Amino acid sequence: MIAENQARTGTCRRASKDYREPVRPYRRDVWTRTIVDHVSAQAPELRNSFAIDPHREITLVVKICLDWSISRLQGTLTIEDIDRLQAVLASWAGDGIGIDAVLHGVHEGFRAGMDLMFAQRRSTTSEEVRAVTGAVLELLRVVTATVGKSYVREYRAQAIEHQVGVHTLTSALLRGKPTSTMATTFGALVAERYHVLAVSMPSHPDEANPDLNGQVVARRKLRRLQAALALHTRAAPLSLLSVDGGTILVPCAKGDSDTMTDELVGKLSAAAQVPLRVATVVADAADVPVAVGHAHELLDTADQLGQAPGVYRFEELALQYQLTRPGEARDRLAGQLAVLDEHPELLETLRAHIGTGLRRQATAKLLHLHPNTVDYRLRRIGELTGLDPSSSTGLWHLRSAMIARAGTSCEPR
Repeated sequence: MIAENQARTGTCRRASKDYREPVRPYRRDVWTRTIVDHVSAQAPELRNSFAIDPHREITLVVKICLDWSISRLQGTLTIEDIDRLQAVLASWAGDGIGIDAVLHGVHEGFRAGMDLMFAQRRSTTSEEVRAVTGAVLELLRVVTATVGKSYVREYRAQAIEHQVGVHTLTSALLRGKPTSTMATTFGALVAERYHVLAVSMPSHPDEANPDLNGQVVARRKLRRLQAALALHTRAAPLSLLSVDGGTILVPCAKGDSDTMTDELVGKLSAAAQVPLRVATVVADAADVPVAVGHAHELLDTADQLGQAPGVYRFEELALQYQLTRPGEARDRLAGQLAVLDEHPELLETLRAHIGTGLRRQATAKLLHLHPNTVDYRLRRIGELTGLDPSSSTGLWHLRSAMIARAGTSCEPR
């Protein structure tokens, strides 16, 4: 038995040594052609990804991987081998070759390579199979990791370049100075008209969680919104956004309706996981700077009035917008409520009563009061201001005064 073990050990050592012997050039060329043919046949999505000479591209990577495998088995692998593969894969990523097609090709190439390695042996021991298979699997892991790193680096570089380009083009459009050269350079076209969205984005509840990093939570909220924006718009949107909101320009296509903006804002709110308040106007490209100013003024009005999250347009808040514009008329109108400053419960009741649509029972329920108490407070408001909340004229003046007062920022919002 000892003799048999010695003989078996000697056989394994000789076999292992055989695998470390230099591979002759003619055999290497044959293996290369065989592997390339196998990959081309079994991974057609990779072969069809190249616009010019796919055979040359696949052969280049097969040669690198084959040389790499032989060098590893012979113990002569160097860092230059890895650099060569990274350079080629980076160019593939830059040309838009999908990483899924590349990985499929890699796996098929290793499958064919292992078949060739074992086919050349007349007999193969289990120890030899384990040794060679372990080395090949290790190489497959390294090659797969190299593919991933190469693609991630290239995609990051492309993303940064695209982000800078979009930011530059958006800034130029907001300044009213977009150029066709700039749009062509950054791979975007300036649309004739835009949906201009002024966005207010509240904090996510987790931003206040002491066990979490609030800044990280806020950045993730913003990234989710940006991803949804790119996914749910037909044309490429332009945006300048922070964790608090900002401006979005969505190209306006013929036939777009108001519901399109409402649906988009709904999807963005769902993605960000916070309710957005958005003011929107439609403008020609040349009028975007003015439109952005109007949209943000309208958004400020909605914020000041404590409007519910949603989409607001000028026709919906035209009166409120006008009443909050600075001027003597606004200040005089807001001053009509000054006598209620010493009676905050009356201001609260008036605000609630208007908010419930003048429904006495609803106001009482909201403020946890008896309906008779609501009636009493409304009478006191009329006595102090000279404006009767029970009359249409008095109520109109009181409501206008409250809107104007919100515009002066004299009361907490």
